[in-house]
Amino acid sequence: MKVIESLLIDAGITPLAGVDEAGRGACAGPLVIASVVLADPFAPELSQVRDSKDVSEAEREKLFNVVTSAALAVSVIIVPAAEVDQRGVHAANLDGMRRAVQGLAITPSYVLTDGYAIEGLAIPNVAVWKGDQVVTCISAASIIAKVTRDRIMRDLDLQFPEYGFAQHKGYITKVHTESLQAHGPCIEHRRSFANIAALL
Repeated sequence: MKVIESLLIDAGITPLAGVDEAGRGACAGPLVIASVVLADPFAPELSQVRDSKDVSEAEREKLFNVVTSAALAVSVIIVPAAEVDQRGVHAANLDGMRRAVQGLAITPSYVLTDGYAIEGLAIPNVAVWKGDQVVTCISAASIIAKVTRDRIMRDLDLQFPEYGFAQHKGYITKVHTESLQAHGPCIEHRRSFANIAALL
C-alpha cells in the first residue's frame, strides 16, 4: 500500500509529483533527472511500476510507455558529464531536480523525492526513504529517468564502441575499467571521478 500518496490525496493535496534520477554513480555519461505527475497513482495499469533497478531492461521499456500514457505531465532534465564535473554530482542533481519540477506542464501541490529533499524549491517537498520502492510517482520518475539514460548510453556506445557503454551504461565494471586502461577516457567520462582522474 502506497501510504504516503494515500495520506496526501485523502487530505486533498494534489497533484503530486515524483522525482528521481539515474546515473548519479556512473563515471561516464549524463545525469538524468525526471519528474512525473500521475493522473491516478493507484490506477491498475500502474501496478507493475516500481523502482527501475528492480525490473529488467525490456520490462522498463514497456513500463516507460505505461507511465507516459498514465501521466498528466512528465519533465526530463539531462545534465552532461562536463556539467557534473563543473558543479559536482550532488549540486548538479539538486539543480536538476528543481529544473525537472519547474519544467512540468502542471504545477504540483507537493513533491516527493527519493533520497534528498529539493533545497530552494518553492513547492513543499519531502524526501522519502527508499521512495522509488514505496511511492508510485517516484517509481514512475525512476523508470522515465533510467530508460531515458539507458537510451542515451546505447547511442553513446555507437559513437564510442571501445568502452561497452551499451552493456554497463557508464558504471564502473571490470569490463569498463579494462577499456579505460586500454583506451583512456573519452569526452563522456566524468573527470571529477577518482577512477577517471587517476587516468589523466
